[in-house]
Amino acid sequence: MSNIFKPYYAVIFTSLKNENDIDYIEMALKMVQLAKKQSGFKGLESARNKTGITVSYWESLEAIAN
Repeated sequence: MSNIFKPYYAVIFTSLKNENDIDYIEMALKMVQLAKKQSGFKGLESARNKTGITVSYWESLEAIAN
């Protein structure tokens, strides 16, 4: 049986919410736009309350390093 799923890597980023949240949101949006342009980027998921968690997915360790 062949494996139809290619392996990938996840990068996990966590943050704590503070009163300067607007600046964080602006920077986070810019970082997502840049990540989407990088070769090897597969996607991301994010959730935020008092603690924020963002998981980005990449096709290789080289793509993460770039």
